[in-house]
Amino acid sequence: MNHSDLLKSTYNQSNYYLANHGKRNINILKEAFETVDDDMQSDMYGEGQIIEAFQDKIASFLGKEKAVFFPSGTMAQQIALRIWCDEKGLREVAYHPLSHLEIHEEDGLKEIHQIEPTLLADKDRVIELSDIIDMKEGIACVLLELPQREIGGQLPSYETLTQISIYCRANDIKLHLDGARLLEVLPYYKKTAAEVSALFDSVYVSFYKGIGGIAGAILAGDETFIDQSKVWKRRHGGDLISLYPYIITADYYFEMRKNKMEQYFEEAKELAAFFNACHGVSTLPTVPVSNMFHVHFSYPKEKMVAVLANVHKQTETGITANLKEIDDTSCFFELSLGDQYGDVPKKQIDKVFKLLNEYLVKH
Repeated sequence: MNHSDLLKSTYNQSNYYLANHGKRNINILKEAFETVDDDMQSDMYGEGQIIEAFQDKIASFLGKEKAVFFPSGTMAQQIALRIWCDEKGLREVAYHPLSHLEIHEEDGLKEIHQIEPTLLADKDRVIELSDIIDMKEGIACVLLELPQREIGGQLPSYETLTQISIYCRANDIKLHLDGARLLEVLPYYKKTAAEVSALFDSVYVSFYKGIGGIAGAILAGDETFIDQSKVWKRRHGGDLISLYPYIITADYYFEMRKNKMEQYFEEAKELAAFFNACHGVSTLPTVPVSNMFHVHFSYPKEKMVAVLANVHKQTETGITANLKEIDDTSCFFELSLGDQYGDVPKKQIDKVFKLLNEYLVKH
């Protein structure tokens, strides 16, 4: 068994887990459908009570005029940027170097829409107002990701967000929110989703990340923007004959977890403190600003796999199934708090970190 398989095997055999909501299996769908009326009518090609009611509900939650449900956030965000570029008659947008569009979408924005990105800020920090002011002319839209996942879920201050919004509107630059994890940042900002969304011209929200549905996303904005997005959704093949399995689960888990984000946030800060108290371990950020953060080890990946696998086996508590190598002497993993952390007894958590620290001190 290789090192990656060893780590995954011991993780999957655990009885407790520090992160996430649970295994992504068919039960996610079954649980959401338990209370659904058998006579409920399906949506058809983007129309019908089930999809329209959900879209209206999330539009209201976000404080926007209209919203449309997409099968994927990748589709939704590329379309949002295309609409803003067409309106401005420009073919350039700006976002962070580690934006999902830049590193996970196989250049879809460039190849499908012929839109070129300008990359703002350094890779290891969030976008600041100065980055927006200093960017070149000819930018149709700026995209901000909250939180910035690839650097541990870091966030700009709310004051910075407000200043960027004011600057963009004064200079006729559209501002789009990659809010895949929007609900998760609300406890830190101490704002409602509508208050944050009001700073942006368009907003994307995911329903499978912190919410825990099976798939799907919402794109929200004014009525004209959403009417255009529906046309582009059809062009992209996003109007499946029926999307109700995604909508029902999105709605079910949205209602279940929308008010739990404060709990996850507080638990993330508690858990990060446990990691930071261990020898050769640090978190990014040191104090989390959402329910997610990165855990960094000042040890080679091969050595940490052995340590974590032993901790998994001896405590029956899963820490992570995946480690990423940074260089020959360090590695890290991403951690997002969900329902499972609250199910771990405090004595169990103490045992995990006592053992983890003992192993690391020896190495």
